[in-house]
Amino acid sequence: MTDPAFASPQIRIAALYRFAPIGESKLVLVRDRLQAVCDACGVKGTLLVATEGLNGTIAGPEAGIEAVLGEIRALPGFADLDVKYAWTGEAPFLRMKVRIKREIVTMGQPDLDPARQAGVYVAPQDWNALIADPTTLVIDTRNDYEGEIGAFEGAVQPNTGSFRDFPDWFRTEGRALLDERKPQRVAMYCTGGIRCEKSTAFLKAEGVENVHHLEGGVLRYLEEVDPADSLWRGDCFVFDERVSVGHGLVRGEHTLCRGCRMPMDAAGRASPHFIEGVCCDRCRDTRDDAQRLRYAERQRQIELARRRGQAHLGRTDPA
Repeated sequence: MTDPAFASPQIRIAALYRFAPIGESKLVLVRDRLQAVCDACGVKGTLLVATEGLNGTIAGPEAGIEAVLGEIRALPGFADLDVKYAWTGEAPFLRMKVRIKREIVTMGQPDLDPARQAGVYVAPQDWNALIADPTTLVIDTRNDYEGEIGAFEGAVQPNTGSFRDFPDWFRTEGRALLDERKPQRVAMYCTGGIRCEKSTAFLKAEGVENVHHLEGGVLRYLEEVDPADSLWRGDCFVFDERVSVGHGLVRGEHTLCRGCRMPMDAAGRASPHFIEGVCCDRCRDTRDDAQRLRYAERQRQIELARRRGQAHLGRTDPA
């Protein structure tokens, strides 16, 4: 049952990014302006601003979201901002943070220019035919825990702990796969498209010529492709309080362990090692007594606030 303390009218979620240059001297101005507009419009979430572009996910009333997107699109080079929408009845974020970063998605390869070097975009409607071709090598550029809960049939899983690990994986295991399979093309995908902008640019810089990626990422595929025709299996992890989504971007069954912030399904929550707000199978042996006590107190305060009908500022769990 939805907790009435956190229920709200329909809230629009916008996941967005754009690789376009922002002068270093303009970063603070852009950050402050976006923070002010978001605050004024009741929009919450996170936006990352860097010299290479802008990335983030925000949520709020539809008019507020449109006002923020209008502000971003008014920036030079951002008229073609990539945005994916969803709706929710519960606020997925508690705060609004606009941060200046070195990269809008961290790969640690400073010489890449995804705005000009990215691979060939493939529309969701054309993706099935591409990845079903046995001469295509399909690579999931997401992290290990994301691939565990959902992936495309036949995709190679690098099982990286973070996107920063992808270049090392490719230069060793990925390169070996190309040498072994000799595919005619490489097809890559990620959640919303941004990691593929960088990873395809990286492969091209490494000398791989025929590189493609799913336009709009898994989220657009799940939104536009009929489930009966889908080659996607499982749920797609998302970096907000929905945790995972399925076809039609309907919220999935996963929740987060608040000890390690990894997704859990029903089986994980049924484990005797799972303690709400404290730990799960994955992290039960990696937290000391002091951490467990701190997490337990946080959970106690959240539950107290919920019983009082209050929104707890430290609350990070879905209702």
